[in-house]
Amino acid sequence: MAALVLAHGAGAGQMSQFMVQAARGFAARGVTTATFDFPYITAGRKVPDRAPVLERAWRDAIDAARAEIRDLPVFLGGKSMGGRIASHVASQGGAGRLAGLVFLGYPLHPPGKHEQRRDAHLPAIQEPMLFVQGSNDPFGTAAEIRALLPMLPHPTLHEIAGGDHSFKVHGGKAKQEPVFTNILDTVVEWMRSMVAGEK
Repeated sequence: MAALVLAHGAGAGQMSQFMVQAARGFAARGVTTATFDFPYITAGRKVPDRAPVLERAWRDAIDAARAEIRDLPVFLGGKSMGGRIASHVASQGGAGRLAGLVFLGYPLHPPGKHEQRRDAHLPAIQEPMLFVQGSNDPFGTAAEIRALLPMLPHPTLHEIAGGDHSFKVHGGKAKQEPVFTNILDTVVEWMRSMVAGEK
């Protein structure tokens, strides 16, 4: 159906529980999914590399994925920082044809620093974008993302009611599992609609 190159967030690499569960979940739904580690993770460091290094790693991951998947439509996605750097790459061009971008908790600003926005480049992205955002995300609530949408060419927002930056909600495991399933289903359904729209 499609391929998704999925990047991890700042705090953990591709083998984190979130990334492994997401990759398996997308694959089970018919999406060919590739993950990778940014160089600082590979080197065993905790502090992320500077943006140019992260962007180069993203481009390398896209090239590696394209060599494997051949003709499938390619989506870029990421948890938090991974999605933000994907948006940098998309806004800069040169990544080949992309079917869309998936942001799993877009870090619009650091917690408590609403003035330090990370959205100036987003209007330059012509590909469709899906924001999956918690209503209680300290890095940017779903309401803050919703206010951004009129400035973007092709945005969609899926709000996780009560969700934080990792989409955690109150109520324990019984409440959490349906939230994660809903995210996977929503992303794949959106991807299918984007691929169908291209035909």
